[in-house]
Amino acid sequence: MKWTSCRRTAFGIALLCCWILAVPARAQQQSLPEDPEDDKQFGLWLDQGLSAGLTADKSLEVEAHQRLDEGGSNLYEYFFQGGVAFRLRPWLVVTPSYRYQRYPGNPSIAYENRLLLGALLSTSRGPWRPNLRVQLEGRLPDDRPGSFRLRLRPGIDYTLPFNMARPPVLVVSNEFFLVPGYNPFANGGTAYTQNRFQVGVRQAINDSFAVRVYYLLQSVNLPDGWDTNEIIGISLTFKIPNKKK
Repeated sequence: MKWTSCRRTAFGIALLCCWILAVPARAQQQSLPEDPEDDKQFGLWLDQGLSAGLTADKSLEVEAHQRLDEGGSNLYEYFFQGGVAFRLRPWLVVTPSYRYQRYPGNPSIAYENRLLLGALLSTSRGPWRPNLRVQLEGRLPDDRPGSFRLRLRPGIDYTLPFNMARPPVLVVSNEFFLVPGYNPFANGGTAYTQNRFQVGVRQAINDSFAVRVYYLLQSVNLPDGWDTNEIIGISLTFKIPNKKK
């Protein structure tokens, strides 16, 4: 009986210790803010990109993006990005770049710096152009430790069979967001933190200007489960070719 009583006492102490240790862990998890990238309700995304040729295999890439949610009435995020694209092979482009990102009105985080390394692999098969974008991100928020994120976006472009000098191109992709290590933002407890499915149409107006309109489903892995919202996007791309001497 004495041994049974001791076992029960030890078991009770172990349960109490586990509860004491779990309380700060839960409090720490709850204190993590939601990732400010999460769009709310119906969203409108505006993208502008400029590509300026430097040499035959290098170009300067500059981008500006605005993110509006709550029916397109609330500007919750905007950022600027710049880098140099290196065309190492006909099927491989590598682009190191830097991004400065702002979150107006967000109570937890005001801005974020990002160091990016992107790689685009693509090939042509008649009207089809399968592609894969891989992007490594070093996220440096203003008020918490930095983190690493991996983004994988397989996709395919299909040139529609229209009798036009510049036929429209159907663009479909799905992007996976993975945070394999420390994550300063609250999520569902797995490394798979976000998913973006996108379908759109890109139309070249001339050799230097193209417009893409797309529909996107953004799913974010939150502690209470996945949150999915719909987004309409408009992307404008300008290209300044390299002048051959």
